[in-house]
Amino acid sequence: MMQQILQDMYIEPDLLAELNEEQKQILFYKIREEQVRRWSERERRDPSHAVKKKSNRRGIQWLLGSDGEVWVWVMGEAPGDKPFEDIVEELMEERAMKQAQREAQELRRVKESEIEKKFRDAMAKEKARFVAEKWKEETDDRKAAKQEEEEDRIREELKVAREMTKNVVWLDEYKRQSLRAIEKGLVAGLSDLHANYTSQYCLPLPFSPVWIRPPRPNSRESIIRWFEEEQRPRRAGYERSSNTIAAWFHGIISRQESEALLANAAEGCFLVRVSERIWGYTLSYRTTSGFKHFLIDASGDYYSFLGVDQNRHATLADLIDFHKEEVITTSGGELLQDPCRPRSSTADYGGLFL
Repeated sequence: MMQQILQDMYIEPDLLAELNEEQKQILFYKIREEQVRRWSERERRDPSHAVKKKSNRRGIQWLLGSDGEVWVWVMGEAPGDKPFEDIVEELMEERAMKQAQREAQELRRVKESEIEKKFRDAMAKEKARFVAEKWKEETDDRKAAKQEEEEDRIREELKVAREMTKNVVWLDEYKRQSLRAIEKGLVAGLSDLHANYTSQYCLPLPFSPVWIRPPRPNSRESIIRWFEEEQRPRRAGYERSSNTIAAWFHGIISRQESEALLANAAEGCFLVRVSERIWGYTLSYRTTSGFKHFLIDASGDYYSFLGVDQNRHATLADLIDFHKEEVITTSGGELLQDPCRPRSSTADYGGLFL
């Protein structure tokens, strides 16, 4: 292969790329040596050509030594030169210093990158902590405000109940005096007194006990009572513009039942069920890999996802329609697609619409 390359004075680029630096230097040396050999041979065969070439082109004149031969200088061996070992040592020191500088620069770059990353992570954690504390503070404020409103409402109801109790006591007294009046012929007078008093002061007697909602659902009966007293008047579970129960509403069912209904559904399919943990609902959502469950707070005069966003909606249907256009969370990208209908057309919804 070497003889062929020296004969053609050519080497394929692919073959040249396979050689290491030492092999390339040897190949270059051999080619130059072959070129000098050919030039010397041609000069011996045709001296006139050499003269002609010298007259037409610039030539090279070698420096001759005292012995008449071409003068050759070997680094480190001429008078005044440093020894070859010293020169090599200096070159190695210079290379080592440059290598140390490059490594120091690379180490500094890595350290700066690590410090910057730690700083960004610390800032992100601090921001997350600040947001969490602010959200907790706002949640506590809302809970305190709701509790205060609830206490005011209970105090007002107790006040009304006490007034009613006073009226009942007065009526008992009226009956007692009426029996005496019958004996004394004073019925007509007492009747007039009763008519004037009841028209001015008596309040109508209640037809049902006062509904006082506990802090959390404590039984299925309390959930049904809450739904009848507070949610049905607000048309929770109904379509927006009709008296038809919404296809996505399933009433009181468990988490396991909701996942069984959504097991064979496509991504984006959803249903809404009454929560047994808070005064509100749970939206169960089908993802590509499983299920997600979002709590809907309905303890106030609006509907909103608990801990997800701050959007408040007047009705439950408004919340569902809104998230058919807007995602629930930006990280998950949950968009409501098709409602998951009850399996039976005669579903009882857990006794909510009896």
